[in-house]
Amino acid sequence: MAFVPKTWPRRLRSAEWYCGSTKDAIYHRGWLKNQGYPDDLFDGRPVIGILNTWSELTPCNGHLRELSEKVKAGIWEAGGFPLEVPVFSASENTFRPTAMMFRNLAAMSIEEQIRGQPMDGCVLMVGCDKTTPSLLMAAASVDLPSIVVTGGPMLNGWFQGERVGAGTHLWRFSEAVKAGEMSQETFREAESAVTRSSGTCNTMGTASSMASMTEALGMALSGNAAIPAVDSRRRVMAQMSGRRIVQMVKDDLKPSDILTKDAFENAVRVNGAVGGSTNAVVHLLAIAGRIGVDFTLDDWDRCGRDVPTIVNLQPSGEYLMEEFYYAGGLPVVLRQMGEADLLHKDTLTVSGDDIWSEVKEARNWNEDVIRPFDQALTPQGGMAVLKGNLAPKGAVIKPSAASEHLMRHRGRAVVFEDIDDYKARIEDEALDVDETCILVLKNCGPKGYPGMAEVGNMGLPPKVLKKGITDMIRISDARMSGTAYGTVILHTSPEAAAGGPLAVVRSGDMIDVDVPARRLHLDISEAELADRLAQWQPSHEVPTSGYAWLHQAHVQGADTGADLDFLKGCRGSAVGKDSH
Repeated sequence: MAFVPKTWPRRLRSAEWYCGSTKDAIYHRGWLKNQGYPDDLFDGRPVIGILNTWSELTPCNGHLRELSEKVKAGIWEAGGFPLEVPVFSASENTFRPTAMMFRNLAAMSIEEQIRGQPMDGCVLMVGCDKTTPSLLMAAASVDLPSIVVTGGPMLNGWFQGERVGAGTHLWRFSEAVKAGEMSQETFREAESAVTRSSGTCNTMGTASSMASMTEALGMALSGNAAIPAVDSRRRVMAQMSGRRIVQMVKDDLKPSDILTKDAFENAVRVNGAVGGSTNAVVHLLAIAGRIGVDFTLDDWDRCGRDVPTIVNLQPSGEYLMEEFYYAGGLPVVLRQMGEADLLHKDTLTVSGDDIWSEVKEARNWNEDVIRPFDQALTPQGGMAVLKGNLAPKGAVIKPSAASEHLMRHRGRAVVFEDIDDYKARIEDEALDVDETCILVLKNCGPKGYPGMAEVGNMGLPPKVLKKGITDMIRISDARMSGTAYGTVILHTSPEAAAGGPLAVVRSGDMIDVDVPARRLHLDISEAELADRLAQWQPSHEVPTSGYAWLHQAHVQGADTGADLDFLKGCRGSAVGKDSH
């Protein structure tokens, strides 16, 4: 794709604040000068906002203050004026009821921070799951030149001679404790071994998936996704990104130039190739909604259906993000996809060049980590979008993390009305359940939880685990951690709290699951289903004030990205006149 840079020099957006001799310009310059900035920084050079999601309560992003200093160095070197701005940081491992509840709030607040302040371009400092989509959503809504710098994954975990992944092994060890295969003391001993350095999850969980999506979309420099957080090359990437954003401002290279339909299709295929998280589905749909691209849940199935998973990483495979980086990282995946005719090669990236030019010389240094397509981990990766009378607007499953023998299955529903009901009953030896059943969880979607928490990968009943069973089909309107695994059907839409068919499933109903046929069917008559829906009454908690009320009143379904209805679309960077 040919990109034509704008003429430089030209008057920048920040000049409305800082240039000239009016009272308003003197007011803005004067206050900023109390930080010790000299006059010549206000000469019309690009002002770059470094939007930093560092927080001590967001451990994945705890090293971003240090990393932002390298970004600043790059901006200074390129002739820009860097100003660091702390922004809303939603941590998956600390926020209650769930960080997803606040993704849209973060995006809304950051959008207004960008629009309302004198920035000509933005560096988006991200890491933990929701920080990446929230900043990309904000940047798409404002459409100023923007580049992503990811904090990077933590180092490999090792425990008792075994490579252990953050998140993935938490679930496995927890199930082992319930099955009587691991002691609680050993579980506690593993705690520090699993997360042993700064950075995000070292599996292909949501953080690494979204870092890969960002690179595939073209919103980060090539190679950004996989460099470990503590590797010196992560700091080099940050500095080079700082240099690059200044030129992007001069060229007026914006998200709307990069985030095209073809770019989103590339990202969907990459998600399949890397065995990426189901969470990427709702996040990419939301980002597309902000930039104004017609990109739907059906596009996820269409583009990802025949893409093999070639990256051998947990939770789908064996290795972790360190090995992925040493093998060559995402550029190798993109090159192999291009050679297999699975990549739109002419999509634009923040480099100003097309994506194929960035990756066509990439070398694969470990074919057990990044496999050739004819030795794929799974012949059909991607996300399968299931539809039927139980999910008229769709539900998603990640086949690469599921059990082959459950891809076609008919089972008796064991229903939990909400997460509290599940927690109260799942360990009861009297629970009428066996390994052929299908666990169904309601009222955990965008409205129901509220916020759509990562509770979809329900732990199995101990009475089943003790039989040596490690997987069962689970269906819900919730999400699942990208580090998790299993035959888990998620994002069922419409959700139960919105009166979708999931709301009226009863224990004992038979459910047919056929992933190859993309079918999810509740085996009752149309008349019975209609009668149940007519009698349904909501049972989820309805807040009456605050952000929880705003969220529940305006959040849309998972099938369109679970964004707030009034935030869709690109609103641009224009602001009202200065009132000073």
